[in-house]
Amino acid sequence: MEITQEQKVYAQIVQKAWDDSQFKKDLIANPVGTIEQFTGNKINLPGDQTLVVKDQTDESIVYLNIPRKVNVDELELTDEQLEMVAGGTDVALWTGIGIGLALVSVFREK
Repeated sequence: MEITQEQKVYAQIVQKAWDDSQFKKDLIANPVGTIEQFTGNKINLPGDQTLVVKDQTDESIVYLNIPRKVNVDELELTDEQLEMVAGGTDVALWTGIGIGLALVSVFREK
């Protein structure tokens, strides 16, 4: 599976936060502004959603993230994704696709 542009940007943001403590502080305090400044692109978040960044770098703490529930009936899948689902791909991948599509919408340019 090919890495999307959104995944590349996410990886760059995480790497920058690991390498630059001030960037990490800014990212936690003002995620939208910091990401927009870093990427040069506006973040398209729906009005009722908030982007929250949590510092999970403390190795003595184990984090469990419970993602929002995705309504799979509202998702629009690509032909490749439909092929994977039709081929008997398990529910975990289906859920991952849904979450991935939801995340992609956050990083799309206006």
